[in-house]
This record gives sequence, structure tokens and C-alpha cells, in this order.
Amino acid sequence: MKAIILKQPGAPDSLQIEEVATPSLNECEVLIAVKAISINPVDVKSRAGKGVYGRIKEESPLILGWDISGVVTESQSSLFKAGDEVFGMVNFPGHGKAYAEYVAAPASHLALKPANISHEEAAAATLAALTAYQALVKHAKVQPGQQVLVHAAAGGVGHFAVQLAKHLGTHVVGTSSATNKDFVLQLGADEHIDYHTYNWEQATPQFDFVLDGVGGDNIDRSLHVTKPGSTLISIPSGLNEAVTEKAKAKGVNGYFFLVSSNGDDMKVLADYLEKGILKAHVSETFAFADMAKAHEQVESGRTVGKAVVVL
Repeated sequence: MKAIILKQPGAPDSLQIEEVATPSLNECEVLIAVKAISINPVDVKSRAGKGVYGRIKEESPLILGWDISGVVTESQSSLFKAGDEVFGMVNFPGHGKAYAEYVAAPASHLALKPANISHEEAAAATLAALTAYQALVKHAKVQPGQQVLVHAAAGGVGHFAVQLAKHLGTHVVGTSSATNKDFVLQLGADEHIDYHTYNWEQATPQFDFVLDGVGGDNIDRSLHVTKPGSTLISIPSGLNEAVTEKAKAKGVNGYFFLVSSNGDDMKVLADYLEKGILKAHVSETFAFADMAKAHEQVESGRTVGKAVVVL
């Protein structure tokens, strides 16, 4: 089979297509003929030697990627059979090996793909959607009537977080550039903030939960508007204890968390996707041979929704 190999971290052109053996199955795994792969910022960071590269570098040469949608061709699990269409984020934060024509994945990381969405939409609704779901529902335990702020609301995690927060019955405010204001409001946000022009220092603390997909100085800006006793989760901060320390000084529960593969959570997302509660926005698709271009697009930081590679 064809796979995209990373022998050494570097620029997008470090990703090279090679012929490798089709993976064999262990107990409780399924073999998936991949139809679509979603590309995330963590893919880009890991390719460059950051992200989760340090966790998996000993397994070099690496096959990056975690987000897939495809068709089961062989099963060693009672959960799925050959012919089932499935999707999920596999083996994160381990060695996902998703940039390939076939992927061996734990069945417990997958869910059946809803029939009313495409493989592209399904692949897009994996790591990013799981991050939003695990942050809002499992960690922050967001409740109806609360005030929620979603930074980078037009991005991968952000566009799912806005939809999910609205479904949970909250008052949702999303930040983006002015260019993406209409998109953010169409997702269901009650209000939009143009992060280029908003005066964070003069704003009143009003939010019960803030989801920060930007990091850096944005953590300080977020703390200006988070109510004491409330929660700030910063996704891109790595294991930076400064998030917790800065938040604690403001009386805020602030922390970083890393999304993890979870088939039960994927089943919830599949239900939401089937019912139209969540919709994946795929702004660009790329051919498998153009994986480097997909990385360049995601690395630009200007992707609205998700970028997906199709096979």
C-alpha cells in the first residue's frame, strides 16, 4: 500500500509517499480502507518536530495522522464487520499511522459513520470535534444558561465548539477576524468579537467558560473576561503550568488538556452529526499526493473549518 512517511522532522516536503506493507491486525482491531484524512495543527507541529513528535519519534520512520473515515475490510473485533463505514481519531496521542491507504485501528476508537454525511465530513469531525466535546462536556461540564467564549471560532475546534455550546443551551460568543464574522454567526454564535479590534483589558469579566484555541498572549486576554470561579481551557499551551498559575491568580480554574481517542465519545458525535446538531465545514480538500500542500494550508492558520485529504 501507499503511505506518507516522515523520516526526519522538517518542512512539508519532508512528507514522502512510499510503498509499505499493509498492516496486520491485532486482537480487537479493524483494518480500514481509508477514504478521507483530516489534517490538524498537531499534524503540522509533529511533522516539524514539535506536537507529539517526542512521544513517537522512536518508532521512526513515522506515518503521521490520526483522523480517518473509511470502510472496514477486515475485522478482529465484534464491534464492526467488513463493509462497515467507520470514522474516528485513532491512537491519539500515540502513533496513528493515518496517512496511508490502509490503517489498522482499535475498534474502540471508532464509530459507525452516519449515512447522511460524506467521508470528508466524517474525517473532519474527529480530533477537532472530540476536542470541543471533551472540553465542554467532560471537563468544563458546561450548563444551560452559562456564558461561553470560543476563541478562533472559525477554525477546526472552534467551529465545532460554537455549535456544541449552542446545543448545550449556552449564550455563545465567538472570536475571529471580521472576514469570518458571518460564518461564526451562522454556526449559531449569539455574538461575534473581532479579535483585531476588541479591547480585552477594558472588558468586564462575564464568561463562565472560555475555550482558547490560540494560546500565548491570548491566555492573558481571556483571563480579563473570565468570571472568578469559572473555567479557562487553553488547547495549544502544551504542558505549560503558566496557564494554571496565571488563572489561579485571577481566581479562575485554568488548565490545558490533551484530547484522547474514545469510541464512546465518537458515537455521541456520530449521533449529533446524523441529527444535524453538528455539521463539519470542509473548506478545502487535497489529493493524497498533495499532502504537503494540505500541511501548508493548515500551517497558514487561515483555514476556515477543516482541510481534508481524500483518497
